[in-house]
Amino acid sequence: MSAPRYRLAAATLALLVLVVLLVPLIARLDQQLVDLRAASLPPSPGHPFGTDEVGRDVLLRSIYGLRVSMLVGLVAAVVSVAIGGLVGLVAGAAGGFADRLLMRVVDGFNSLPHLLFGIFLVALFAPSSTAVIVSVAVTHWTTTARIVRSEVLSLRGRPFIDAAISGGSSRLRVIRRHFLPNLAPQLLLSTVLMIPHAIWHETALSFLGLGLPPHLASLGNMINDGQRSLLAGDWWTSLFPGLLVLLPTLAISALAQHLRDRANPRWRSELVL
Repeated sequence: MSAPRYRLAAATLALLVLVVLLVPLIARLDQQLVDLRAASLPPSPGHPFGTDEVGRDVLLRSIYGLRVSMLVGLVAAVVSVAIGGLVGLVAGAAGGFADRLLMRVVDGFNSLPHLLFGIFLVALFAPSSTAVIVSVAVTHWTTTARIVRSEVLSLRGRPFIDAAISGGSSRLRVIRRHFLPNLAPQLLLSTVLMIPHAIWHETALSFLGLGLPPHLASLGNMINDGQRSLLAGDWWTSLFPGLLVLLPTLAISALAQHLRDRANPRWRSELVL
């Protein structure tokens, strides 16, 4: 990944984080404030993103919605990677029957359609951010589990692992002192790669009415609400929230590619060749 693209992605992500953290604290504006006199106004200097059908400012609601989506995506990604990392570590370190059993469980989860299974899980709970986090974590941990297991199997054949075992180190000490430090870059990269996917997952569930409660500002909820106004010509109520879904996912994906190139220069050289 070229340096200008990396700097652009990093600057975009930093600006988005700064906006979603500071604007709600500085503005002190109610994103649920209804003003029917300003309903369905097109973009203007007073309302850069326009207003929705009940007069709520689309820009302010988009900032709050992006804040919620990024927070839910980050927590869901961390929980998903934690589950997958633990399963992969146990499978790779234990081997034998435990490895085969856990990998069959992974295959079973992979055979299920992720979105449909996520909808089923969310439908079991009331609409909330917790339900979305559980849905993403339960349906997307398998990739991390496979990556961690393969890395652990590779580490088990290294000379320094044999030396540690020969020196009397217990299995827990080998895991803590040798496996976890070598797995940290892979876990970090998996977390960064999972965040955009979790944001899209939350947006899709909220768009279907199964994610966050309708009264809360979420990009998925806003796109769902905005589709009712499209026939009336109010294109801005869906367009701007949809664009804000793309910005963090593209920026995080670019940063993840940069981290992957730094963590594995050999992969990068093989790709170029």
